[in-house]
Order: sequence, then structure tokens, then C-alpha cells
Amino acid sequence: MRDYLVGGDEPGDLVDLRSDTFTLPTARMREAMARAPLGDDVFEEDPTVRHLEELAAQKVGKEAALFVVSGTMGNLVATLSHTQPGEEVILGLNSHIYGYEVGGLARIGGLMPRVVDDSAGIIRPEQVQNALRDANIHFAPTTLVCMENSHNMSGGRVMSVEQTKALADFAHERGFRLHMDGARIFNAAVALQVPVTELTKPVDSVMFCLSKGLSAPVGSLLAGDRGFIKRARKFRKLLGGGMRQAGVIAAAGVVALEEMVDRLGEDHARAKALAHGLSSVPGVKVIASNYQTNIVLIDIEETGLSSQEFARRLGERQIRVLTRTETALRAVVHRHIEDEDIDKAIAAFREVARGS
Repeated sequence: MRDYLVGGDEPGDLVDLRSDTFTLPTARMREAMARAPLGDDVFEEDPTVRHLEELAAQKVGKEAALFVVSGTMGNLVATLSHTQPGEEVILGLNSHIYGYEVGGLARIGGLMPRVVDDSAGIIRPEQVQNALRDANIHFAPTTLVCMENSHNMSGGRVMSVEQTKALADFAHERGFRLHMDGARIFNAAVALQVPVTELTKPVDSVMFCLSKGLSAPVGSLLAGDRGFIKRARKFRKLLGGGMRQAGVIAAAGVVALEEMVDRLGEDHARAKALAHGLSSVPGVKVIASNYQTNIVLIDIEETGLSSQEFARRLGERQIRVLTRTETALRAVVHRHIEDEDIDKAIAAFREVARGS
């Protein structure tokens, strides 16, 4: 439904495929924000925030949850809560935590990252095993493993219930904790057609975003057991995340969890249609992926154009995408993208690729 304006353009003029973070709140969200009962959340007295946290914990099958400003804050709070400075964290080379969260793991947490190859969107127990070092006075002790589901940089690939459980079992057998960056965990669950709790049950903590495909304007949730969330609340305060009358934005998150999860399958179907359509464009290759979710990676090397120039020419045709590398683009489908937008995007790619 086109109930929004972007940058002053009339609805329908612009097809913005840069990210699902560009989703705007629904009319129901705006109404809920206006009516939300409020209090001081630092004193844990904002009833709307408390309702959102209880709902979020229930949704992902954990004892408690904490409302945070962003996924980046949620992941950092999680790593701080699970570790002590000087410890080692095993995580993916292509993970959001490692590559796109401003080095907070090391700068603020005092933690040493040890990376494994997650280019396929998966971390397997044997990869963690191979990354481990023998007990030695010279080595930082490993205490935490981080995974990502769905996996952004691999094109929205997902780890299955079985893969997640295997990784969790391995970590727990060795005394490690497992944190899930589940920024798009509901996309993963919808794609796999399983309850989200099946994916989150094995992990010690999970962060998920409200402001991507779920269309809330602000916020993420961090969930785990009560003791973990008590520690996390302290670290949230340390990072400046005491938001006072935060029910104003939490109200949109409640609507997001109640009304926006089931429709994510529509985004996945349109992403698949986009991938299939682009595969027929000469010089354009759709980078290998299972296309289970809403992210499409696109190789344009054979067109002879750089990704920056290709994106610029798409922009002239009112199609916006992100550059990934010198020869690759990323498109993300969300609720503001309709069937005709997919057709328009494919046509624009075809025009740019043939130089017209």
C-alpha cells in the first residue's frame, strides 16, 4: 500500500531498493504512537515499553527482552553482557557485527574478534572448532560465538533450525555462549516456514530489528534470560540508551510485531521475481543465492560499467540501489515495493545494461 512519500516525490515516482530500513510507519503505527501511555523507562515505568518488551520476549521464546535504539546498540549490549574485556569472540568475517558496527566490539568492549568464513551465510561447528586455539597463557580465552540470521552480506541467506541447533550445541558443550544477530530473524522464519521460536530457542540471546521489514520507525529488541537482560539494561544505560518516555516509539514496535510479520513473504516473493527478471538481462548476473528472503545481490561486471556508474544511471530512471563492490549491487525488497516496481526495476536494468 502506498501510504507514504519519499523525499518529496509523489508515490510511484521512485523505486527505492537501497534497504528495508527505508520503510515508513503505517497509519496504525502513527495512531498507536499518538495514543501511547507513557512513563519514564529508565525507572522501568513506561507501560508501552514494558508491553513491547513482554511481547517481544514471548515472540522469540525468551524470559525477558530490552528495547534498544538500534540493532547495532543491541548487538553491542549483548556482547558486553556476555563477556569480559580481553576475551575472544568468534564470528563471521562478513557479519554485520564484525564489519558494519564501527568496531564497537573492540573499541568499547575490549574484545578480540576471531573470524571464520561465513560467505555462504552459515557458520558451522567445525569452523568454530578450527578457529579455537589450545589453552595457553599467551591466548585470549574464547567465551562467545556470534551468528547472523538472515545473513545480510550473503544475500539474505538463512541458517536452518538444524544448523542453528548444531552450532548452539557445539558452543554450549565447550562452555561458550551463542548470540544471534537476528536483525531479520522474522524474514528467516517466514522463509523457512517455521515458528521463529524454533530458530531462537537454541541461542543464549537474540537481537532483532523493528525498523527494517517490520516498518517501525525506530528500535530493536534484545532478548534472553532475566539475568542476562538485567545486565544488558545496565550496559544500555552506559551507552546512552535510557530513552525516558520511549513508549512513543515502542507503540509502533507493538504494531510491527502484531501486524507486519506475516506479510514478509510478499517481499520474499517479489525479491525472487526481481532475481529471475534480472537473470535475463544481458551482462547482468544474479549472484548465487537461495533467494529465500528479501535481499538480491547483482553482478554487473560484464556490462563494463562500475557499480557506482550503473547505480547512478539507475537513479536517473528513478531506481535506487546500493553498491556492494566495484562490480556488484544490492537490492532489498520491502513493503513499499509492489509488482509494478519490480517490472520497472528490471526494465531500467535492461536499459542501463544495453547503454540506452
